[in-house]
Amino acid sequence: MRSDFTKDKNIKVKDVCKYFGKTQVLDHVNMECRQGEITGIIGRNGAGKTVLFKIICGLLSLDSGEILINGIKRERQADVLPSVGIIIEEPAFLKNYSGIKNLEYLYMINNKNNRQYLESIMEKVGLDPKSKKHVGKYSMGMRQRLAIAQSIMEEPEFLVLDEPFNGLDSHGVNEMRELFLELKKRGKVILIASHNSEDINILCDNVYSMESGVLKVLR
Repeated sequence: MRSDFTKDKNIKVKDVCKYFGKTQVLDHVNMECRQGEITGIIGRNGAGKTVLFKIICGLLSLDSGEILINGIKRERQADVLPSVGIIIEEPAFLKNYSGIKNLEYLYMINNKNNRQYLESIMEKVGLDPKSKKHVGKYSMGMRQRLAIAQSIMEEPEFLVLDEPFNGLDSHGVNEMRELFLELKKRGKVILIASHNSEDINILCDNVYSMESGVLKVLR
């Protein structure tokens, strides 16, 4: 762990179990995500990755175990992870508005208004902020770039990204890998899930595999 961080941020998942009815979808999951590192989970669709991410973010309750944020146990399961950028499933953008307008509306929820800054975020993810093209006419890769822009625009401490490379061509994948590595150097806590082992192996400091709700350490 890098020594130049004034305060270490981390997420700890301890012995977490989750059931849907009688079906166990997470089986005593243990994991730690640390500041200045990228933690990756490789697994097929339906392995339990998305359920785990929703629990970490406070969007879904757990049945047993605990989540600790910066060493503090989350007392209420409904508490959303503070200062977090999330990609879990496809974001619900306003399809009849441009990309920059979508970001502006989301930014204003927290009484923020800085179009020039949002334009720089769009450029960072490879989108043209001047384009009037409606999001409904975006390609899948463009929507994914906009989702990444949305996840980083508030400068969150934590990034929880489920399949962030979906829909991206090889050039886009390389660009987003560089972006995530830059964010890692800036001390973000980054958790990524992918079904593509290449993405995980290239980016991640700590790698897990998940199958049928069981998480195993790969490195």
